[in-house]
Amino acid sequence: MSKKGWIYIVLGGLALGIIFVMEYNKPKKVNWFPSFVSHHKIPYGTYVLNDLMETYFPNRIQQVQKPPFELLTRTDSIQGAYFFVNESVSFEEAELNALLEWVEQGNHLFVASNSFERKLLDTLNLDIQNVYNSGQLEPIFHYQLVNPKLQSPKVKYTKDYYTTGFDQIDTLRTTILGEVQAKGDSTETIKKYVNTIKQTFGKGEIVLSAFPKAFTNYFILKDNNLEYTAGLLTYLPKKGPIFMDNFHKSGKSFYTSPMYLFLNTKEFKWAYYLALIGALIYIVFEGKRKQRAIPVVPPLKNQTLAFTRTIADMYFEKGELQLITKHKTEYFLEYLRTKLHVSTQNLEDETFLKHLAIRGNSTEEEVRSLMGLIVNLRTKDHITEIELQNLNNKIQAFKANVDGK
Repeated sequence: MSKKGWIYIVLGGLALGIIFVMEYNKPKKVNWFPSFVSHHKIPYGTYVLNDLMETYFPNRIQQVQKPPFELLTRTDSIQGAYFFVNESVSFEEAELNALLEWVEQGNHLFVASNSFERKLLDTLNLDIQNVYNSGQLEPIFHYQLVNPKLQSPKVKYTKDYYTTGFDQIDTLRTTILGEVQAKGDSTETIKKYVNTIKQTFGKGEIVLSAFPKAFTNYFILKDNNLEYTAGLLTYLPKKGPIFMDNFHKSGKSFYTSPMYLFLNTKEFKWAYYLALIGALIYIVFEGKRKQRAIPVVPPLKNQTLAFTRTIADMYFEKGELQLITKHKTEYFLEYLRTKLHVSTQNLEDETFLKHLAIRGNSTEEEVRSLMGLIVNLRTKDHITEIELQNLNNKIQAFKANVDGK
């Protein structure tokens, strides 16, 4: 290799090394995925919430990994509160019925979600709506608990372009716990929407919050938002276990892929990338030098047509025109059964002839002439070359009509 070529290789290697160093030292991107998983420390995980729950409710927190239906139906007489928080909590019908029956017996259900099951809303005589902040470019929502005893300050949240509020409320059965405020239009008018409610259900209670991000790491650790989240947690019962759901989550509670260790650790990830790049370079430079020429193997010729012609010539030379006619009609009838999907048991049936004419794109006269010829030749003991040629021409004409030629 020339001196100039080595210079290009060295410069390319230096450029590649600089790129690797810059990428390695680049700050890690923040993962804003709304996982709501208990051990995730990303902004929208709930690691801080579960730590607070252990502090506020010592020896009462039970982490549940199984579906609620399985817990409530296979465990004898459990009592307490069931806590759900996720971007969207969607219960199946049997699961929701089991939860409602459990609440009726004197237990508590706390659900924080952007959307709720329609059957649950209908049961509680509720409805929801999307709340948009159309008064300014930056999305700003203010959340506040309405109970004056909690002395909860108004908190600001700017990460969502819309939020959820309760549109229709049964005021006789429902207690409003929290509101969200947003500018409704360009007139700077502040509108209030209900986003947290409590309702008695049987002997128990149900609390619904349409702002699940109030329980995430980012929200709790930002400014003084902790007081708002703590105020919501005060509506959990003072006694009894609290079952923290880990089944209805947007993120994975654990990772099953063996590549997660490599791709989630910076050192292993770049070691893996370097190994792939090294393998690619080896293939590019060594593969051309050592790879042997691949011989050209000609494909096998299709001898079916030649074989068929040989057999046909043999029959024709022996003068076995009747046998040729028999094979030709049998192959043609098989063609009708497989190609046009018609039954060939009665070739003179009027219904058969009409259906065959329609499917074969031919006239009834042409079809009746062809079928009549086949029936006639079947009964003859001696067949001439002219009759065989006439049969072949009619069959070829019929197939041409089928193919639209």
